[in-house]
Amino acid sequence: MAIRDTYDVVILGVGPAGLQAAVHAGRRKASVLLLGSVRKSSLFTAHIENYFSLFNISGEEMLRRGTEQARQFGADFLEESVIGIAPDEHVFRVTTESARVIAARSVIFATGSKRNTLGVRGEKKLLGRGVSYCVDCDGHFFRGQDVCIVGNESAAADGTLTLTKIAGSVHLICERLEAAANLQEEVYASGAVIHEGVRVDAIQGEDAVEGVSLSDGTRLAVQGVFIELGAKGVLELALNLGVALDSDMKYIQTNKQQETNIPGIYAAGDICGMPWQMAKAVGEGCVAGMGAAAYAKKQKGRRRAAVGE
Repeated sequence: MAIRDTYDVVILGVGPAGLQAAVHAGRRKASVLLLGSVRKSSLFTAHIENYFSLFNISGEEMLRRGTEQARQFGADFLEESVIGIAPDEHVFRVTTESARVIAARSVIFATGSKRNTLGVRGEKKLLGRGVSYCVDCDGHFFRGQDVCIVGNESAAADGTLTLTKIAGSVHLICERLEAAANLQEEVYASGAVIHEGVRVDAIQGEDAVEGVSLSDGTRLAVQGVFIELGAKGVLELALNLGVALDSDMKYIQTNKQQETNIPGIYAAGDICGMPWQMAKAVGEGCVAGMGAAAYAKKQKGRRRAAVGE
């Protein structure tokens, strides 16, 4: 399968919302690309009992069927995470962890809402007082200070590169760095101090972060701890586009057409808020897929008109 340079609809996430969006966008003859890993969907390990007409079926099997269905309607799949999205004239430039740049006429956020936490002492207590889950949101508060970032995938690698341009010293803590090869090379050449084969045991401090203790007995004196587990978080990607979030900065705000405040950007599923149910995710994915396909079609029409085709 050859990945194109441009798609009508690019979908972030391959759970029930993303797959349903792909089916409905594909049925409207839109070109569709889904980004992400099926195995990282929260549905993958679930057992379904409360979805209309289906029961005693595994989430893994549902995702397998949904993936095949989306393929039958022409969707392409790329098992990479996204590290950046930026508007560029009539399209959005979507950058993946392997440095591939794909033009999208419309984008659907269907990434789920799971926030990966470390679950260590001091993490919850010091949240907002030196502990953050978003480098792009909070990194500028730590200009010239010593910080650490925890994680082993694209979010941590990209966050490390960002922090090296802002902070004083940057420590990356991971058991094993598993980002794309090009990202790893940049991280190792960035000047960040890499601590591989260890984990964070505790975050220290009373009213603010003062340091972290590692599993090998090392203590790092830092003022900021950025927890960036897994792929690039929706907060960073959405906020950099100007997408409006709710008052708690947890969910993307949409209207009943699953449109955000940014034309061409849609969202569906758990990332839009509770209830976290597959039925809701599928319904919103349907609406988002139809809307994104229609938007992309209008954009192509305007583009042709502008160039006199």
